[in-house]
Amino acid sequence: SITQSAVISSLERVVSCLELRDPHTKGHSDRVKDLAVAMARRTLRNFAILPVLALSARLHDIGKTRISGDILKRPGPLTDKEWAEVRRHPLVGADMLSSVLCLDAVVEGVRHHHERYDGKGYPHGLAGRDIPLVARIIAVADSYDAMTSDRPYRRALRPLEAAGDQFDPDWAEALFHIIVNSQAS
Repeated sequence: SITQSAVISSLERVVSCLELRDPHTKGHSDRVKDLAVAMARRTLRNFAILPVLALSARLHDIGKTRISGDILKRPGPLTDKEWAEVRRHPLVGADMLSSVLCLDAVVEGVRHHHERYDGKGYPHGLAGRDIPLVARIIAVADSYDAMTSDRPYRRALRPLEAAGDQFDPDWAEALFHIIVNSQAS
């Protein structure tokens, strides 16, 4: 609907403002969206999920708009209290979106994008296939982009150094093929 389109446009502007606030994440949401969609196109037979995946990936960090800029830009390690605030952003983002969007799959992608396949993620400690598909894809794309980008507290890793057992193996493999193919071209 027109109203839903206007809401989505407004939310995307909020994400753009977040990225202006934190220059280290400039373009992060677009890169995560592009990578997540590329992984899904490579792996899935049915592309019906792509619009939901793209929107959820684009909005995945919207909850960070409620985190202090001082914490987001901190060059050193965070205190336990600051880390707890950062870890709230998936729930905050999901709450923000659920109040204005009628797309549960988008909200679930945002809520669970920091869950880990091994069950050691947050906010709910979901594991394996209990993590919604959209969130599993975003988790791989988000982590990869974060690890391969310079941050105030560390230098970027080389693309093939960014791996781990916290990811759904199917989506980690899709990412690996995309990385290898992009380095070969």
